[in-house]
Amino acid sequence: LEELELQRPITERTLKPIVSGLASVVARFYPANTARSLQVRLKRAAMETTSVEFFLGVKAFVGILGAVAGSSLLNLMTSDSLATLAGLLGGLILGFFAPDFYLSNRASGRGNSILEQLPDALDLLTISVEAGLGFDAALVKVTEKMKGALSDEFKRAAGEQRVGKSRQEALRGISERVDVKELQSFISAIIQADQLGVSMSKVLRIQSETLRTERRQRAEEKAARAPILIMLPTVGCIFPSLFIVILAPAALSAMKSCGSV
Repeated sequence: LEELELQRPITERTLKPIVSGLASVVARFYPANTARSLQVRLKRAAMETTSVEFFLGVKAFVGILGAVAGSSLLNLMTSDSLATLAGLLGGLILGFFAPDFYLSNRASGRGNSILEQLPDALDLLTISVEAGLGFDAALVKVTEKMKGALSDEFKRAAGEQRVGKSRQEALRGISERVDVKELQSFISAIIQADQLGVSMSKVLRIQSETLRTERRQRAEEKAARAPILIMLPTVGCIFPSLFIVILAPAALSAMKSCGSV
């Protein structure tokens, strides 16, 4: 056991006990509703193996580091005790909420990746079902042909069905883990078709066409915003340089004229 312990990275051996200790303290004062919300966010960021308590410990640890860094920096810049205290409090707040920003960005990036993959995955599902495969077999086919977060979710759903979960339970699990309304709408349509006995290929075809239309509309919206985004750096960076080049000679001439007078 000692050899196995020594094989672990030194950061894990030293920091994990500290974070776990902080977690037990912070978790006592954390509201239950907020803790449940945090658990959902961890799921959506594909961090289910990280417990809520441990994540709270990470927040506390990073908050302490931020407080030390903020107070030390302002202490070097000024001897004012109030400024040092402000640096400590500011660093504590920023450090405590920094893991939340990371979690939100990770979940958002994962959701955007899934949204980009969804139309192609749905096209492949539709083709596979229309070619004669069952929905579950078509889902496995998608996981074989595609890589990424959406493929991982489909692979997990297929695995859950193999160990005894129903198709509806496995698909609802995806809806809980992925906060993408297009995917949730697709899953709701599949579950409803499964319950009512509607042709799966027709449902998939309708969903596929809808998603392709929505993707085209998103691309058109981005293209429409492009001129505005290009204008900002143009106005902020290029125009000031042009003004300096054009007006500087005139300004120098005016200054010389005033000096000679």
